[in-house]
Amino acid sequence: MKPMNKKRCAWVPVDDELYRDYHDHEWGRPVHDDQKLFEMLILEGAQAGLSWITILRRRENYREAFDHFNATEIAAYEEDKIQALLLNEGIIRNQRKIRSVVSNAKGFLEVQKEFGSFDTYIWSFVGGKPLVNHWKTSSEVPAQTKESQAMSKDLKKRGFKFVGPTICYAYMQATGMVNDHTVDCYLYQN
Repeated sequence: MKPMNKKRCAWVPVDDELYRDYHDHEWGRPVHDDQKLFEMLILEGAQAGLSWITILRRRENYREAFDHFNATEIAAYEEDKIQALLLNEGIIRNQRKIRSVVSNAKGFLEVQKEFGSFDTYIWSFVGGKPLVNHWKTSSEVPAQTKESQAMSKDLKKRGFKFVGPTICYAYMQATGMVNDHTVDCYLYQN
């Protein structure tokens, strides 16, 4: 069966190769690499109020603009770098979102110091292993859960921005902390 003809979650447009590829190779797969976890946290925050495809189409621009999500480099950004980012047409030029990347990088580095890795910290909200749901349709998938609410509350306490419970749940889905592939999707795993 050609990948295009496989049954996928209903939110994936059949004719959008970028979306199909993201669904098939990333979404819902457990991520334990700190840099990748940081990248997804930043991208999910950038999505606030926008569609995911808007961010996905600009992902390479984000990687380039934000030093490939190197938290140490980003934490050291000064005002001239922020002003340059505000002029970068390849990313979402929202001042609060851009400034949040810098503050989130600082928080990320603090979490790494405290827990040994961001992975250890962030996965603790799901007990260290993916939560597997059994949704029949995409409409059953919640926008947030008690786990995403707890994550949001703790991240905010640590100074992170753009980490509300709905963003945190999308982040959990994207990084495989939660497997929300619907039961009719070829990637659903019981």
